[in-house]
Formats: sequence, structure tokens, C-alpha cells
Amino acid sequence: MEICYLIAFPDSDDGKATPPEQFKGIIKDAPYFHPVDIDLVTLGDETILIEGFAVSVMRHRYDDRVQMVECRFDLPDPFAGSVLQSRTKIQSALQSRYVPEGLRRSGLFEEYTILLVQEAKPTPDKWIDKNALSIANFIRSQREVFDKEEMNEILGSRTRYSAEELTLIDWEGAVIIAPKADYRSDIALLKIGNYQLLRYRMLDQSIEDMLDKINDTFFQNKRRLRPTRGLIRQIAEHRLEVMLGFERAEQSMLLIGDWYTAKLYESIQNEFYLKDWKESVRSKLDNLEKIVETIKDNFSVSWENLMDKVQLYLWLLLLLGYLYLYFLDAGWLKIP
Repeated sequence: MEICYLIAFPDSDDGKATPPEQFKGIIKDAPYFHPVDIDLVTLGDETILIEGFAVSVMRHRYDDRVQMVECRFDLPDPFAGSVLQSRTKIQSALQSRYVPEGLRRSGLFEEYTILLVQEAKPTPDKWIDKNALSIANFIRSQREVFDKEEMNEILGSRTRYSAEELTLIDWEGAVIIAPKADYRSDIALLKIGNYQLLRYRMLDQSIEDMLDKINDTFFQNKRRLRPTRGLIRQIAEHRLEVMLGFERAEQSMLLIGDWYTAKLYESIQNEFYLKDWKESVRSKLDNLEKIVETIKDNFSVSWENLMDKVQLYLWLLLLLGYLYLYFLDAGWLKIP
């Protein structure tokens, strides 16, 4: 059987302007409108040899933000325990080859394994039920016995295109059953799901970094001088950049052209908890906005207080000048 292994990690343009391409392969049936608002750039393809297995690799960049690596290789028996070890070695080697070391250490990347099945007899559902434990172990990359509730959780999300075509979605992996090897649209949607998940994680990390900077600048460092307008403007601009990124992530899927794609994408959203991530990032953005506004207000008050003090000192200086002139005019003071 064939394995499709996806890796997604933060990656931006290297300075070479490349025209974006149209995102293809989303709809099983011919679409009547362009469904995806994602700028796609092809970075290249190659075939490499890892652990004795030929792995074909295709790399794309999405929205100049994330690099998506699609790796395909064949395994004779993906459910065998010995093959699991080989698969783990292959995937680790692919991560080391394509994902920068810093991102691997921080964990800010996504990986997703898809089993591509052409023949599932007598029916896709019965084949899954018959191989339930093996499929669960394949998806979760574990050699454990799952209880009934866990099995239902792993194998429960199934989307059917026909009596012979079925896609099983879990948050760690998927199984696509298609007799004619028509996997393209399902893989494309799973790529988008992983892309959106990583984008929300990147936005969440960016907000956390900004909050840490605010905390360190305005609360932890007591010896620091009062905040400047430039620093507050920098924080406000960063917040605006994060907000625009959030809106972009929300609009990645604007329209969907057929019932199956819409149903499968809904399943992907549920299994990847994309709506929960969206609400979490939105909530943090709202809190960040309140914090920035509070800092602005406090800075404004501090600035007004400073101006009041400066004005008071100037008035005192002016008063001292008048008194000096008065005493001089009255003859109480004499200039030698």
C-alpha cells in the first residue's frame, strides 16, 4: 500500500518573486467557481532513497507563510509491527531533511500520515471494522490495545463519496479508500486543514511572544524608562499584522464547489479542532487589543501628567523671575 506523509512548517519567500499558481485538485467533480483563497507556489519535486525505500517528494509554499511537503512511498504491509519501525525511521529522516532544526526543537510544525488504499473488500466500512485495531495503531503510530471508546473516536469520522469510496479522518492520520486511486482532492483538503492548523498555531505563538514582550517591557523591567511612542507604535503595528494574518487564515476556504468536498472539509475541521483554535486565537487577539489600548491610555495619561509638571515648573520659574525683578526694582536687591 502507498503512504502519503505530509509535513508543514513555517517558511517565507527567499526574496525571489514567483507568481502564485491556482490551487488545483480540490473538487472531485468539475467546479463552477474558484474555491480556495490560497496563493500556491511550487518549490520543486525529487525522488530520494531512505532506508531502502524510494520516496517521491513534492514541495509547495502556501501564502508565502508555510511550506507543505508531500512525501509518497510504498510499504508492503503497513500494519505489520516491523514496518511501523521502518515507517518511523523514514518519517524522521524526512523531517530532518526538510524541517529546520529550530522548528523541530520547538515543535512548531505539523506532520500527518495518510494510508492510500485501492482495494477494500467486501466494502470499505467492513474492511475498516475488520482491521480496526491495525488501522488505529497505524494512525496513532502505537502498538497498544485501544478500548472501545478510543476505537470509536479514531475510526468514527467517515465520509463516503460512493459505495466503494470512503475517507476516514483522525487528528493524527487518515485512510483514503478509492478503487481508481483518485486520492488527489482528499489529500488537497487534508493539506489545507494542516496548513490552517499550523497558521493558527503560528498566530497563537506570535501573540504569546507579544504578550511576553509587553510583560517584560512594562511590568518586569522596573528600571526601564517610561515607554516611548515608538515602542507603543511597534506593538500596535505587530498586533495589526497578527490580526491581518488571522483574517487571512479565516478566509483560506471561501467557497466549496460540491457536496462531498464540503462534507469532508467539515469533518477535517472537526477532527483538527480548527474552530476551537480559531476561537482561542480570536479571544487572545481581543485580550491583546484591550492590553494595548490600556497601555496607550496609561501612556497618554503619563504624558499629560509629565506635561502638567513641566508646565508647573515653568510657571514657578516665571514666578521666580517676576519676584527677582520686583525685588530689584524695589531696591531690595542690588547688582554689584
